[in-house]
Amino acid sequence: MSFTSDPNLSAPPRSALPGWAVTCHTADPEDAAFRAGAALAHLQGVMVQPGLPLALWRDRLALEAAAATVRCSGRSEGLAELRDALHLARPGDPLGPAGEIGQAWRRAVTRPLTARGLTPLSGVAPELVRRELARPGAPIARAAATLEAVLSEAPRAETAALILADAVLAKVLGWDWIVPLLANGLTPRELRRDGDELRLACHQAVVRAAARAAGLAQDLARRAARLHAVAPKLRAKSADAAIALFLAQDALAPMALTHLMSDRAARRFCDRLVALGALRELTGRDSFRLYGL
Repeated sequence: MSFTSDPNLSAPPRSALPGWAVTCHTADPEDAAFRAGAALAHLQGVMVQPGLPLALWRDRLALEAAAATVRCSGRSEGLAELRDALHLARPGDPLGPAGEIGQAWRRAVTRPLTARGLTPLSGVAPELVRRELARPGAPIARAAATLEAVLSEAPRAETAALILADAVLAKVLGWDWIVPLLANGLTPRELRRDGDELRLACHQAVVRAAARAAGLAQDLARRAARLHAVAPKLRAKSADAAIALFLAQDALAPMALTHLMSDRAARRFCDRLVALGALRELTGRDSFRLYGL
């Protein structure tokens, strides 16, 4: 279910996770739990590094989690199709099944980590959400138990199961927001395991996903620094507000800036940032373009 490449997303730098934590695919439960703990501890440090646009980081991880969940559901849409559905649709337009998954993940990472913030999760009763957030146990074991509980009650509710499992993991770790990890680390086959096998798979998945997330954080911090560096060259009166939007979202269409400037000015603004090396055009199209770090 994890994704390895996207023509519109350059590969992030290698994570600084210790090599011993990520190079061995151990089948020993205690060893896997130890490596997963090391990966989460490292990720905790990554999240407080200066210059990291946390909202953008979570939003991009959510996009990748959505794409992985779409694949798990048997659909073929990838990152490009999800971006189009999320950022080019007009208010009230149907998003389609893949777009709905993408919207669910984006909503999950932008709302406070509470039972109310997670509601509604399609296919899951609010009572189940509250019950799982209060489940006792170690962090990843709790998340694995949540996956198993949700999928046993609603076998096709992969999106809700993965979002809620990552919510449980984040809550136990004391994080204020969901950081998508399990969806970006588990394969569809691993998601259907249970008991000890699922717990082992979740520990292994967290190691893989944390390494990817840490590398992505390094890449986005570097890109954000470049965007801040070129900001003084921008003459648009609303440049600071527009830059803040790009530092909070995976992608934006120029029309998302039209509350700050005219449509034509928004297009010029985005193209100017591309020319300065501060943004990338993500679609490769001549029209209906999307821009992001």
